[in-house]
Amino acid sequence: MADPMHQFQIQKIVELPTVTVPGLGAIDLSITNSVFAMLLAATLIVVFYAAAARKAVVPGRLQTVGEMLYGLVDGLAESIIGHDGKKFLPFVFTLFAFVLFMNLQGMFLVFTATSQLAVTLTLGIMVILTVVGVGFAKNGIKFFKLFAPSGVPWPLYFLLVPIEILSFLIRPITLGLRLFGNMLGGHVVLKIFAGFVVALGGLGVLGWAGAALALSSVIALTALEFMVAFLQAFVFAVLTCVYLNDVVHLDSH
Repeated sequence: MADPMHQFQIQKIVELPTVTVPGLGAIDLSITNSVFAMLLAATLIVVFYAAAARKAVVPGRLQTVGEMLYGLVDGLAESIIGHDGKKFLPFVFTLFAFVLFMNLQGMFLVFTATSQLAVTLTLGIMVILTVVGVGFAKNGIKFFKLFAPSGVPWPLYFLLVPIEILSFLIRPITLGLRLFGNMLGGHVVLKIFAGFVVALGGLGVLGWAGAALALSSVIALTALEFMVAFLQAFVFAVLTCVYLNDVVHLDSH
């Protein structure tokens, strides 16, 4: 049976020179399969919406799907953040589309970018840095009120404030780990069952029965993985909106 973890190995596709950046050290600029997958996802998003945005008297399927995804995130941002959700819609929708396309293309290509913790954790850190930036821009020093909810007896603040700070710092980790874990685990299970199909197929009649069972499991798991690919992008967008709502409506805390 093939190694189910082999599909997650980083490999160089285009060799580029290493540059030295002050404060960061040597950085290899080579294009890996992970970088290529992310570039491909970004390109596919641009191509998809360029095609979907073409004006037509009767909207085609492509335009309908594009509008449906955009309307979904638009309604999500407005329902969680409120009227201010429109301001953050480009950011939230870009994250949603990027994660969704990386997840979906991983179902067709050998490599899935969101199965790399470095990728998902970077996205999570980017979300939290945006939240901090919006929080300070909108509330100034009052941003720190996020860690001290109102209506709590003052002695409890000695316990509550450290917990709130720790919870806030853990947010990018949980964002990254949730997406990473779901995509990694799903692809590993698919690879294992697909290996059973090949391995059992050469064991005669009884092996064929086992291979058929494994194949039916692969089909069911593939359908489940497509659903997970969408749900994980949606959950990432939901949590991004929730975190932004915390700092946009800080006075309600």
